[in-house]
Amino acid sequence: MKTIFIYGAPAAGKLTVANELAKLTGFSVLHNHLINDLIQSVAEIGTPEFWDIARAYRLDLMERAAKAKRKGIIITWIYGKPNDDVALKKIVVQARKHKGKILFVHLVPDHKELFKRIKGPSRKAFRKVKTAKMLRVIMKRRDIFSDVPYEPNLVIDNTKISPHKTAKLIQEHYRL
Repeated sequence: MKTIFIYGAPAAGKLTVANELAKLTGFSVLHNHLINDLIQSVAEIGTPEFWDIARAYRLDLMERAAKAKRKGIIITWIYGKPNDDVALKKIVVQARKHKGKILFVHLVPDHKELFKRIKGPSRKAFRKVKTAKMLRVIMKRRDIFSDVPYEPNLVIDNTKISPHKTAKLIQEHYRL
């Protein structure tokens, strides 16, 4: 099974691009807020308990998708170096089990664009970062602009590229 790992800052367009890529490939989308919002019903976000449940749930879903012989899954995530390295390594190991492959995509629109997108109506459906103030806090606290320490890693500046065209670039680059 192929795992496409789309990461980037809040409002980078991860879920929108993932949904477009799913239409092109038939892959399932396992997006960050689907998991985080569910877990917030039983554990407070940011607590060790929350992150333990989130990691276990994500890995279990990946395992079940592989065993069900899914064609592929698309995961979205905000990667923060080095805080997320241990969790990311577990995702990489899980993705490579069962002869699987993980392909990374880093969406990097310019910062001005992030601050425009953060207010978008599509962000209301989930408990996403919705204010410029919160985005600034996250940008100060975590290194959310670094590339993951794995290859292959496709970096796309999607400031002026539509989500569909971004998905097509991913599809063509990785021959999906």
